Amino acid sequence: VPYAALTATFSKIAATTKRLEISAYLTEFLVDVIEKTPEDLLKTVYLCINRLAPEYESIELGIGESLLMKAIGESCGRTLAQVKAEYKKIGDLGEVAFNSRTRQKTLFKSKPLTVRGVFDDLKKVAKTSGKDSQGRKVGIIKALLAKCEGEETKFLIRSLEGKLRIGLAEKTVLVSLAHAAVTAEHHQSEKKRSREYLASKLEQGAEIVKAVFSEIPSYDLVVPALLEKGIENLKEACSLTPGIPLKPMLAKPTKAISEVLDRFEGKQFTCEYKYDGERAQIHYLEDGSVRVFSRNSEDMTVKYPEFVTQLPKCIKEGTKSFVIDAEAVAWDTEEKRLLEFQKLSTRKRKDVKVEDVKVKVHLFAFDLLYLNGEPLLAKNLHERRVLLRKHLQPVEGEFAFAQSEDASTVDEIQLFLDKSIKDGCEGLMVKMLEGEGASYEPSRRSIHWLKLKKDYLQGVGDSFDLVVVGGDYGKGKRTNVYGAFHLACYDAESGTYQLICKIGTGFSDEALKQHYDTLKPLELAQKKAYYDVGTAKGPDVYFEPRVVWEVLAADLSLSPIYSAAKGLCGDRGISLRFPRFIRVRDDKDPESSTEPEQIAEAYRKQSIQSGGGKKGKGGGTADDDFW
Repeated sequence: VPYAALTATFSKIAATTKRLEISAYLTEFLVDVIEKTPEDLLKTVYLCINRLAPEYESIELGIGESLLMKAIGESCGRTLAQVKAEYKKIGDLGEVAFNSRTRQKTLFKSKPLTVRGVFDDLKKVAKTSGKDSQGRKVGIIKALLAKCEGEETKFLIRSLEGKLRIGLAEKTVLVSLAHAAVTAEHHQSEKKRSREYLASKLEQGAEIVKAVFSEIPSYDLVVPALLEKGIENLKEACSLTPGIPLKPMLAKPTKAISEVLDRFEGKQFTCEYKYDGERAQIHYLEDGSVRVFSRNSEDMTVKYPEFVTQLPKCIKEGTKSFVIDAEAVAWDTEEKRLLEFQKLSTRKRKDVKVEDVKVKVHLFAFDLLYLNGEPLLAKNLHERRVLLRKHLQPVEGEFAFAQSEDASTVDEIQLFLDKSIKDGCEGLMVKMLEGEGASYEPSRRSIHWLKLKKDYLQGVGDSFDLVVVGGDYGKGKRTNVYGAFHLACYDAESGTYQLICKIGTGFSDEALKQHYDTLKPLELAQKKAYYDVGTAKGPDVYFEPRVVWEVLAADLSLSPIYSAAKGLCGDRGISLRFPRFIRVRDDKDPESSTEPEQIAEAYRKQSIQSGGGKKGKGGGTADDDFW
């Protein structure tokens, strides 16, 4: 597949904001790939989502600006100062590279780039390490730039940056992939089908691909199976497999016990402790190996080496393989009590040796997703919980089942909630136990799981996970640190970070120093093109989008200046009033931060409770499906 054909499709997509048009352009291109060069489909899909491998393999591009500017300058015969000056003026390194190549005269025409060749070279760049790795990376990038024609240059640089910025969300890529597979199969069929029949098949195909990918999020497995087995047989060909993390099921927040009882009226439900730790998906394979994954599919096995040695002690006879959903919590071994998340966050993330571990961790299992060769997602929670206790056993100070109680009245829930807080937890998780909605729904923030946190019940407001995108220089006593911080939510649909508030109170001097030390190396020369600040006054300095904070707000309000969730509740954005810093979320990556739709839903819910508005879109009564 010519790389130029892919970038031409990117240009079409970038020229529209209509989701159906975007999907149609990509579907048309992917049909062409399937019918002409199916062996290139996997690498084409990876370039569309700007990744090189499954998330759990942690192979990333994200090449730094200084390295890219050096490569652009050397490849296009410009000085570094010239490249920097133009970048400061237009704010898009892809455009800078495109302009630089356009001005450059070439003596001979290079062999055209192919999708396969570009993907392979990008992977070389990502994997290059060791002595003189920077120089070798620049060499590969320069060789690619020398072969670029037209807009290939722009999109190559953006791929290297880690952001295509064309409004192509991964869920749209999944839908387009499904539609392309259905369309290609339809083209091969000798039977003539009605337009209604094809539309139905397209919708079914999209649901199949999204469901399969939530269960086994690996294009390396899903794309070949799609080509070989066809979309109708995809679920049989691809299912939950130990060693490959599935997307976790998530809960919706609720502010009152009465709301829980209303939601679960007449249904069987259970309450569990909501531990103040890090979500951990534990995979035990038939060969005896152990893999630990975060909620973002990051491989955390090296972060928690003790689990590898501790887990076999928890396994009962006859248990050959399993996947459990659990929470890793810091543990005081002397007083035998839970410690706050901040203690856990002090642990190293890489190269951890068991003998060097100072913060001990206790694992609390609350779900069993796979057992001895069988996925359990379709079983209800009651059945999964029985199997969990049948095949695993507690080990004091190391492994236990999440504490639970099948309460049914306000008083019973309140007593259990009080007990959870006294024991050092954040509150309760309330889950459907039996009947419809009691199955495990990967990648979905479901109304069948609710979280009751003590902060919600204290009337403080909603909690949001937001990305720190900018800072203001401190004054007076805060000289030499940042005095305030600008926060944003991430919109996967447009690939933009949308500004939602500024926070500057509630920080100790020590905390400000720690935040400064973390954020100072992430300072940018100027605002990223994908930062949407609305009409708000921007920060003194912008940061790379790497740091996620949990923030509480007294309430939310419509804003004429902030861009968060703009268009979801009228023509204005939404801002947080009286935001308060809670903690750093090391367990979350920026693209897993609170979404605009969640912000809008919280605003609508608040409006309904205060009697000041209508439910509007969503209304907080439906599941949020990531895909």
